[in-house]
Amino acid sequence: MRILLVGAGGVGTAITRIAARRPFFEHMVVADYDLPRAKAAVAALGDKAHRFTPVRLDAADEEAVTATLREHRCDVLLNATDPRFVLPLFDAALAADADYLDMALSMSKPHPDRPYQKVGIKLGDEQFARTAEWVNRGRLALVGMGVEPGLADVFARYAADELFDEIEEIGIRDGANLTVEGYDFAPSFSIWTTIEECLNPPLIYEKDRGWYTTEPFSEPEVFDFPDGIGPVECVNVEHEEVVLVPRWIPAQRVTFKYGLGEEFIGTLKTLHALGVDRTEPVAVRTDQGTAKVSPRDVVAAVLPDPAELGDRMRGKTCAGTWVKGVKDGRPREVYLYHVVDNEWSMREYGSQAVVWQTAVNPVAALELMAEGVWKGAGVLGPEAFEPRPFLDLLVEYGSPWGLREQ
Repeated sequence: MRILLVGAGGVGTAITRIAARRPFFEHMVVADYDLPRAKAAVAALGDKAHRFTPVRLDAADEEAVTATLREHRCDVLLNATDPRFVLPLFDAALAADADYLDMALSMSKPHPDRPYQKVGIKLGDEQFARTAEWVNRGRLALVGMGVEPGLADVFARYAADELFDEIEEIGIRDGANLTVEGYDFAPSFSIWTTIEECLNPPLIYEKDRGWYTTEPFSEPEVFDFPDGIGPVECVNVEHEEVVLVPRWIPAQRVTFKYGLGEEFIGTLKTLHALGVDRTEPVAVRTDQGTAKVSPRDVVAAVLPDPAELGDRMRGKTCAGTWVKGVKDGRPREVYLYHVVDNEWSMREYGSQAVVWQTAVNPVAALELMAEGVWKGAGVLGPEAFEPRPFLDLLVEYGSPWGLREQ
């Protein structure tokens, strides 16, 4: 397998460090708009760098991406950029007759009149609308294959296959006790993506109602996370699992709740109130003239790079899937989870916990694709595949998962 990795930020760099230890691929091209960043990701691999080539590439330039896939004879494109670039990369992979894998779906658009009651364009709608094209070409687009979405969806499929006869609710619950020394506000993941997720209308699925939306940060609940993290207040956030899970798994209700904390929520609300969460460029006067910049890009530029915070971070992050239903005629509740300790991920890989936890899952998925264990054609989510081989491989990677009866 020959891979084009687009994006050499925190997650992309962690992907190279994880993949470098695995023999399943022949070569990986590491592409980024910032060539020095791509070169640094490869150089950090030391004596394992011979299977990696850094290149400069604009993820928004579909023709250039297609040409790069062909030039390097890549079988698959792994998208490690933010959601703005999903569609050009998705289309470029198909144009080059390559498979595709991402960790976030194409962006949503709120309902124009009633954004907090009705659904507009859902996450991934623009990708799933093109399923027939991928099927006709015999190519696979595996979408939403990070940790959340990704591993959380694998957990949902595993629960449906092996743990339950009927499912009442599948709820993704994400929490952490991470702290960052020296910063009052320092997101551990891309602030651009975090703003997109947290300030959009959250999506909820109910079998009798379909998909609907609610206010951001609605329905707070306290969820007790394992491995010493403890109780964290979680709130509704827009996320891909609510789109993906109902496509393959029969459940009465699907939700996603994120443990953000009052301070973080307050900061996001302030950004929204000031209008600096917007992505549309605005004219800014400078000494050199007038420039057009995206307010959200400015926010991202002034905050610390999450990939560089690992030495200052302490604690653990937990991603997991809570499932409630019936097994053998009896009520059952379980929480399937994956915890990463920042001290461990920094010591073992030099990557902070949140980006490492995201990165390990697409690498494992690529390995299953390379071996023909996961295969198919069309636009498919993680729920479309056998979960046990993935979960076993995660353990082999040195990052076990857990199951707790609730």
